[in-house]
Amino acid sequence: MEGIVAGLLSKFESGKMSRRDLIRNLTVTAAATAAATPAVAASPIEGKGFKAVAVNHISCGVADYGRSRDFYADLLGMKVSHDTGKDCILSFGDTLLILRKSRQPESKPLVDHIAYTIANWDKSVVEEELKRRGHSPRPDTEFSFHIKDPDGFDVQIEGDDVAQYR
Repeated sequence: MEGIVAGLLSKFESGKMSRRDLIRNLTVTAAATAAATPAVAASPIEGKGFKAVAVNHISCGVADYGRSRDFYADLLGMKVSHDTGKDCILSFGDTLLILRKSRQPESKPLVDHIAYTIANWDKSVVEEELKRRGHSPRPDTEFSFHIKDPDGFDVQIEGDDVAQYR
């Protein structure tokens, strides 16, 4: 991979490649390398935990989901992949941004939770390992659990089978 990156940088520095093309090619190279790397499953016996492979989605409570939807779509080119008229899902790369009306007083905006995709999802193994580590996993879907991190933030752990809105 180092040789590929060096070649891309050389093309960029010599003016044969734009900055945008450099970034795109570096991203593709990194993604291909990551895809070729074997995933590590949860290993409760060894106590190694899980292998996070991506941020699956970020869920936000906002004052006006339409205004926020348009901001992210227009400024950052996110694709509106689902819109109910009350909430929406925007996709960028392999990540989703979920926007919905905040349930906080005065519609105060907040990041509700961040969901991480883990490799080799096995619901019973994941639930058992979370419990073994002292968490109280709350099932959300067939492929996910919510837990609290040490500071009380909501963290969602998901399998890699939840790509329905990409």
